[in-house]
Amino acid sequence: MNDLNIGRLERVPLREVWKHEAHDFTHWLQSNLDVLSDAVDLNLISAEREKAAGSFSIDLVAEEENGSTVIIENQLEKSNHDHLGKLITYLSAIAAKAAVWIVSDPRPEHVAAVAWLNESSSADFYMVKVEAVRIGTSPAAPLFTLIVGPSEATEEVGQTKKEIAERYGIRKRWWTLLVQRSKTITKLHAHITPGEYSWIGTSAGVRGLNFNYVVAQDDCSSELYIDRGKGAETENMAIYDQLEMHKSQIDQTFGGVLSWQRLEGKRACRIRYTQPGGYRSSEEAWPEIQDDIITAMDKLETALRPYLRQINTTALM
Repeated sequence: MNDLNIGRLERVPLREVWKHEAHDFTHWLQSNLDVLSDAVDLNLISAEREKAAGSFSIDLVAEEENGSTVIIENQLEKSNHDHLGKLITYLSAIAAKAAVWIVSDPRPEHVAAVAWLNESSSADFYMVKVEAVRIGTSPAAPLFTLIVGPSEATEEVGQTKKEIAERYGIRKRWWTLLVQRSKTITKLHAHITPGEYSWIGTSAGVRGLNFNYVVAQDDCSSELYIDRGKGAETENMAIYDQLEMHKSQIDQTFGGVLSWQRLEGKRACRIRYTQPGGYRSSEEAWPEIQDDIITAMDKLETALRPYLRQINTTALM
């Protein structure tokens, strides 16, 4: 069998093909948007060069077939912070829907930054590596490689991050209001700094015992939480058992339905009161819901306090 006549693909220095980034490469790209479109899977139909964005000038402002605006920033060298900043500035300045950053050498930290932008922003960001190649004595040809861009996976991650941020923000408002309102009923949590998590708490006066508020989307709780730390399962249950000996008196003094949870097989134990209404309830309803759970906390502390003083910590050693 005769040897096949197969040429070798060779890379050509970019500056041999486009000596000047703005005058040569950007001008060429404006006339050859289809090459970039194929690489990023967009349908770019026109582009305007050196469009002003405040005191700055955008390399190319392109338009997709659906009318969306796409900015293109060219950098025929290793990616840097300056161009990343420009990319974000330009996109926000003209309210574009997507941004394409073309570089010859993408640095890992900038690849990660563009991936993060796709997860955290409503806009789409693309990083594209540009090379020039040829076979034998053929003319040089552009080679665009998509390094990172938007995807269903990044959209899902971004949506999850937004939901988490929203949840944390709502809970922060919930706790801020609850701590403020609680001061008129009980001073127990008056010193607490509102957080973003699902609970806030303060010491019950015995190591490892805390009076906690807990909030979920649709309900909230007041509880005594018993957890003296890693390896203290036996101590936790012993304290719980001492309190449970007085269950009928505690329930009667509390005047409602308490959930006694020894939580077999787990480290902690708790005594909890739960009621409807959580951070996803209408914010207009929060004051009434919170007043009820704060009152429940006050009653829980009152019911438990005499027996907390009687806990035999010596027997736990």
